[in-house]
Amino acid sequence: MEACNCIEPQWPADELLMKYQYISDFFIALAYFSIPLELIYFVKKSAVFPYRWVLVQFGAFIVLCGATHLINLWTFNTHSRTVAIVMTAAKVLTAVVSCATALMLVHIIPDLLSVKTRELFLKNKAAELDREMGLIRTQEETGRHVRMLTHEIRSTLDRHTILKTTLVELGRTLALEECALWMPTRTGLELQLSYTLRHQKPVGFTVPIQLPVINQVFSTNRAAKISPNCPVARLRPLAGKYMPGEVVAVRVPLLHLSNFQINDWPELSTKRYALMVLMLPSDSARQWHVHELELVEVVADQVAVALSHAAILEESMRARDLLMEQNVALDLARREAETAIRARNDFLAVMNHEMRTPMHAIIALSSLLQETELTPEQRLMVETILKSSNLLATLINDVLDLSRLEDGSLQLDVRTFNLHATFREVLNLVKPIASVKQLFISINLAPDLPEYAVGDEKRLMQIMLNVVGNAVKFSKEGSISITAFVAKPESLRDPRAPEFFPVPCDNHFYMRVQVKDFGSGINPQDIPKVFTKFAQSQSLVSRNSGGSGLGLAICKRFVNLMEGNIWIESEGLGKGCTAIFIVKLGITERLNESKLPFVPKVTRNHGQTSFPGLKVLIMDDNGVSRMVNKGLLVHLGCDVTAVSSADECLRVVSQEHKVVFVDVSLPGNGAEDSYRVAVRIHERFTKRHGRPLVVAITGNTDRVSTENCMRVGMDGVVLKPVSVDKMRRVLLELSEHGVYCEAH
Repeated sequence: MEACNCIEPQWPADELLMKYQYISDFFIALAYFSIPLELIYFVKKSAVFPYRWVLVQFGAFIVLCGATHLINLWTFNTHSRTVAIVMTAAKVLTAVVSCATALMLVHIIPDLLSVKTRELFLKNKAAELDREMGLIRTQEETGRHVRMLTHEIRSTLDRHTILKTTLVELGRTLALEECALWMPTRTGLELQLSYTLRHQKPVGFTVPIQLPVINQVFSTNRAAKISPNCPVARLRPLAGKYMPGEVVAVRVPLLHLSNFQINDWPELSTKRYALMVLMLPSDSARQWHVHELELVEVVADQVAVALSHAAILEESMRARDLLMEQNVALDLARREAETAIRARNDFLAVMNHEMRTPMHAIIALSSLLQETELTPEQRLMVETILKSSNLLATLINDVLDLSRLEDGSLQLDVRTFNLHATFREVLNLVKPIASVKQLFISINLAPDLPEYAVGDEKRLMQIMLNVVGNAVKFSKEGSISITAFVAKPESLRDPRAPEFFPVPCDNHFYMRVQVKDFGSGINPQDIPKVFTKFAQSQSLVSRNSGGSGLGLAICKRFVNLMEGNIWIESEGLGKGCTAIFIVKLGITERLNESKLPFVPKVTRNHGQTSFPGLKVLIMDDNGVSRMVNKGLLVHLGCDVTAVSSADECLRVVSQEHKVVFVDVSLPGNGAEDSYRVAVRIHERFTKRHGRPLVVAITGNTDRVSTENCMRVGMDGVVLKPVSVDKMRRVLLELSEHGVYCEAH
């Protein structure tokens, strides 16, 4: 058998192996003993660790493992049975503890996994919170920018400044390369480039409003990205090569204008928008962020609000300027109208006074002449003069009353009066004329008609005299009936006068008066004309009735002032007519006649009454009027002294003079002298019975003149012209009552 030259590997000796195991067991035991120390330190330092008992159990397992390895050091040499028993016990305890620890880890691992899951959840939540905080910071920044932009935009209400400020602030805040605003043209069919930030493209360029990209932006209230190559986004000159930045566009609502025009803005009857275009810098990778788009949208809304305010302000300023111009024009027209009214009133007052002065002389002298011995032919001529003069005086009164009614200066003189006596006085005034024409006049006052009433007696009498006078004037034969009664509520409304709305109340009543005649009548189609000033029906004109056509026109205005209505009924020519009027009067308790203002009585004939020895003083600066008044009083038997000035009157007047007649001219033409005379007489003669009675003779028919006379203490007012009967009536009233009287 051949010899083998194989070299067997040199394995380490058993002693070397045992030595390595010994060293390894020592270090394993050392490591095992160090780990529990670290776990104890961890448990001590960790106050929130939920598995302390597990760590204790795990520490015991490691300690036992270490002890096993440590005991194992004695097994490498010959060892005793005691070492084997200890070794066995240590291994058994290690096995028990290791199994228990393994079983416990089965229960702990899911908890550890859930902890890991919660840890991941918390990490996710933390990431979300970070994102939300980022959004909040972004929103705060956006809000700050919006507030800043809003403040800048609303710092003015000039629309050009608003739009320019918007572009500048957006360009600075968002670092834009270009920003532009396209406004609708007047026709509304195009958008015109109106404002740009960098002025890289001249304004005035237009594009059709029906472009798809424009419709796309106008269809939403959100900012929309558009192509940089579309017509509204070509805001830079095409020079050089560059990569255009992203472009967004947003609509800007314009005010809904349907009632006014804003300078050069179109009149908008439907919803219209402007277009705002914003461009990021070219050759950059920057993109639009969500918060930047939201900022653009908010700013667009703020611009719309600011523009609406500016539009309203512009219109209000235009309206204010127009209103100021109108007010200036109205004020000028008002002053001109007031000047014209004053001029007219002054003219009428002067003409009234100046016309009454010669009329006073004509009527006074004619009445004196009438009471002398005259032949029938002479008496007829004198009566004709008197009749014509009285007609002219009536015309003067009518013209003045109509003027005051038209300018609203005429007011009713409301006082308590005897209503029944007023009807009797009207009857006595028209009876002489009716008897000449052989007309029978009857009056019927209803039992429910109050004897006393509250109202304007003078105007009521003027209405009745006009209506009854017309009945007498246009009747050649037959009779005339006057009926008066309290109108029932159901009979107040008249379909021919829908504007008449009577309102019954406890302290007022409506009196209805009907005057029926059998005279010439009137065509029904001519009835509306009789209440028009200076107009008469053709049938009456053809019959040569005379008159100015003012009587019924003035009556209608007087009736309206008394909250009443007047109308005429007639079946035609030759069938007579009925004049009806309703007036509102106040109700008063029955008073003694002595408590009422004295009313001149004309029911008696005073032709033979005279006043012999009655000392009278006359003050009048007009020689003719002074001579006429003196003649009237001398005719009545008075002892008359006539003077021409106030100073002379104050020198002459004494207690022997019972009556002082002073002529009251127009204000500024001597009226103050007349008032001064009355005041000085009151101061000189303090006792009531020793003082002469002061009576004014005036041609002024306005209420102010009468009130001025009463204010200075005059005892009566006599309106020119004055006849013998009127002067006799005045002297009777003064001698019988010695109280304030008025004679018209």
